[in-house]
Amino acid sequence: MPILQIVKYGNPILTKKAEEIINIDKYIEDLAQNMVQTMYAAPGIGLAAPQVNVSKRLITVDLSVGEDSQNLIILINPELTSQEGEVIYEEGCLSVPDISEKVIRPSRVTVTGIDLKGNEKIFEAEGLLARAFCHEIDHINGKLFIDHLSLLKKSLIKKKLKRAVQTGKI
Repeated sequence: MPILQIVKYGNPILTKKAEEIINIDKYIEDLAQNMVQTMYAAPGIGLAAPQVNVSKRLITVDLSVGEDSQNLIILINPELTSQEGEVIYEEGCLSVPDISEKVIRPSRVTVTGIDLKGNEKIFEAEGLLARAFCHEIDHINGKLFIDHLSLLKKSLIKKKLKRAVQTGKI
């Protein structure tokens, strides 16, 4: 399975709401498997289809980064159905290289979605898994983790990222 190219900050697909998946066909199944391999190769704990330049509502999450196949989650059309609490923790992103910042996220979430077999899945998550779900669902909604920062911090990071894009560093 091929490793896909991860798009970086500045690519317009990262700021657009991804399209809902209506049919789970071979294309979606292959995309999901290629995303898993890409996520592991990066290495990362989550990946959303827009990060590989595909405007589809598909995410992959694996906190073990491939160490335990039981931890792999592939979700189609995931939705955050409830959230509670708040926790601040350092966060980074494969599409925003070399930047990490403290971001406020819910401490506990409920996420619903569909697996590759078309079965509805419900996850009650807390800690890092809750954060990963929120981060990847943000991606399919056209948001980056830096969008959760203060205006000043976001402005400084965007200037740094624009310079990196202009100089070809990302």
